[in-house]
Amino acid sequence: MLNTLWLWFFIIGMLSGAYQFLILNETEVFANMVRSLFDMAELSVQIVLVLFGTLSLWLGFLRIAEKAGLIEKLATLLSPILGRLMPDVPHGHPAFGLITLNFAANGLGLDNAATPIGLRAMHSLQALNTQEKTATNAQILFLVLNSSSLTILPVTIFMYRAQQGATDPTLVFLPILLATFCSSMVGLISVAIAQRLPLWQPFLLFTLGGLIAAFALFVAALSTLSASALNVVSSLMGNLSLLLVIVGFLLYAAAKKISVYDAFI
Repeated sequence: MLNTLWLWFFIIGMLSGAYQFLILNETEVFANMVRSLFDMAELSVQIVLVLFGTLSLWLGFLRIAEKAGLIEKLATLLSPILGRLMPDVPHGHPAFGLITLNFAANGLGLDNAATPIGLRAMHSLQALNTQEKTATNAQILFLVLNSSSLTILPVTIFMYRAQQGATDPTLVFLPILLATFCSSMVGLISVAIAQRLPLWQPFLLFTLGGLIAAFALFVAALSTLSASALNVVSSLMGNLSLLLVIVGFLLYAAAKKISVYDAFI
């Protein structure tokens, strides 16, 4: 599929260039296309360098959180929900820890870091699968939640915007938070209906209902703000949340007597 798509990019580009040259009399079109090839090649290297630094930074912070036991505590916190949403997975199964780590990476917007963790989680769930060529309900639910990707701090997007010269890279914080929350809830409810999961159980009803209610109140509060005020709030929440997560990881790890620098490196 990727081979076909990549090939057609060039074929369509060449046909478009021929149309502009022959029909629209754009004599510089081919020179512009060649120039664009080199410009985009240079840009791709710049993005890779910045992305490498960003991923290294945040994988280091995630490693600190993991060594300090924060990921384990998060897994314990989420296990009552995951256990009810994935009843076929035994309590305390390693997949829950990997799923939690995947959610943590996605929550920080580290899509490239979340992918290998997600593959490990899927492999762990596959160990419970009695039919090799058919995905289990747990695997389907995890895939949907991973794809919807609830993003609390879109670090990678901030990085892309900063690399492209945005004056305030964190202005997209609120739109991304709102969009990914809605996509995650729609995905979760859709799969729950298809798999006939008991969302009416008091615990799930209270937890998910509480999240949706809190989110609705949050949106209602935002709707009272002007466009300029929304920009200020988005920037403040994005930057402050980012710094609080970093400092929180470091302080918690330091309190647990973890050598934060060594863990980071």
